Amino acid sequence: MDEAFRALADPNRRRLLDRLNARNGQSLRELSEGLDMSRQAVSKHLAVLAGAQLVTSVRRGREKLHYLNPVPIQEIADRWIGRYERGRLTALSQLKRSLEGPVMDRPEFVYVIYLRTTPEKLYRALTDWEFIKQYMDGWGPRSDWRPGSVVEWKMGSDGDFEDLGQRVLEAEPGKRLSYTWHTLQSMHRELFDETSDEQFEAARQERSKVTFDIEPAATPSAGVKLTITHDGFDSPDSKMLEGVSGGWVVILSELKSLLEGGRTVV
Repeated sequence: MDEAFRALADPNRRRLLDRLNARNGQSLRELSEGLDMSRQAVSKHLAVLAGAQLVTSVRRGREKLHYLNPVPIQEIADRWIGRYERGRLTALSQLKRSLEGPVMDRPEFVYVIYLRTTPEKLYRALTDWEFIKQYMDGWGPRSDWRPGSVVEWKMGSDGDFEDLGQRVLEAEPGKRLSYTWHTLQSMHRELFDETSDEQFEAARQERSKVTFDIEPAATPSAGVKLTITHDGFDSPDSKMLEGVSGGWVVILSELKSLLEGGRTVV
């Protein structure tokens, strides 16, 4: 948290975060446009923000795209906002609203979090249903996690596992897991009150995917770096993108708490 506070203390770095908040997934060239700074200065500021885990970057062909990573800010909120009796869920809701700006022009969502665990334990936490149901509140996927296998999904603690058309794309224990995401279901209709029936039915055809990349953190004491990329959306206005963008922050927080709290991944 000290690194996050130091990074946020500089107004130029806050301005870069504001730019990513307004439009996520920008290159160095795009972030430098219109600023009274050289690209080299912007690059140095981005390095500080990356060191504080407030910004992460992903290669897309020849481009290196930068994304706002709200997880450290969420951890700050969890630590101090609760003292003022706002409650954890209220704090997360406020954080989500404060971080969300106009939709990004690249229809994908990227999160990065560091966990004090091993790559093997983290991978098992992502694939072991007995562990998944704890940090996903009784929801979530079940599979044998072999490429091409069906990924069944459980909608709620009282629901049954269903085949919603999801399939495992990649599965490399301790390194990478990727699978197609389920489409919007009828039960999600109430979450989009302002959407017409025609728009909702069109949105139900969209098929996105989620990918978990696991790698050792640059600093051994930081543990493991987990990057979640959720992409494949039809447009920046995707209703599924709107839905998952808030959910991943909460899920990652719960996953981190369980793994670092000493829970055993069997």
